[in-house]
Amino acid sequence: MKKEVKILGAIAVLVIVGAVIGASYYRNSVQNVRVTGNTNSGGGNKPTANPEILVRPDSATLGAADAPVTLVEFLDPECESCAAFAPVVKKILKDYDGKMRLVVRYMPLHPNSMRAAALTEAAGEQGKYWQMQELLFQKQPEWGTKHGPPSAAPTPDINALFDKYATELGLDLTKVKAAVSENRFQTKLERDLKDGQSLGVRQTPSFFVNGRKLARFSETDLRALIEDELKK
Repeated sequence: MKKEVKILGAIAVLVIVGAVIGASYYRNSVQNVRVTGNTNSGGGNKPTANPEILVRPDSATLGAADAPVTLVEFLDPECESCAAFAPVVKKILKDYDGKMRLVVRYMPLHPNSMRAAALTEAAGEQGKYWQMQELLFQKQPEWGTKHGPPSAAPTPDINALFDKYATELGLDLTKVKAAVSENRFQTKLERDLKDGQSLGVRQTPSFFVNGRKLARFSETDLRALIEDELKK
């Protein structure tokens, strides 16, 4: 009997030790990892962030450049989750006013997202970048690809809808069409896509807080990561 008790006790100790090691590994390798494709040979296997890949000079930003926290979002204008989470991002930015800046990068993964991103950039040339981003999210059910079984509804005329949105924002439509038709933003969009892939972005939205990738997509976890950076 005593022998059986000792065996059970030993098993219990091994289970507890294994759980502690597993939890520690998860925290270090997922939640608190600094993400890029490079590694610091002098500091073990912990990756180091490359700010040149994470934030480009021509990336759209909101907030002070010297804010202690930089939130980078890789988004797709045609992504339903991006549209749904956009008000949350703006609320967080407002709550951390002066302490955080938002940087937008593109991860165009849907059929119409390249055209939508180009429209957003063209609007930005006329000072309406954020207004167009918000409008495209709001109107996404009109122009975006819908998940689920094929719809019997006719395929929308994307060009006509995008012209309508530009007009609604009071943009010079001739200039918008010229910028889009000449693929003025193609290089930027393809670069953002490549940067995102090198950082391990596989879905949208994906967030980085001072180079740390958000492991679990939720407002609670995003705020926790921001708070953790503000304590440093």
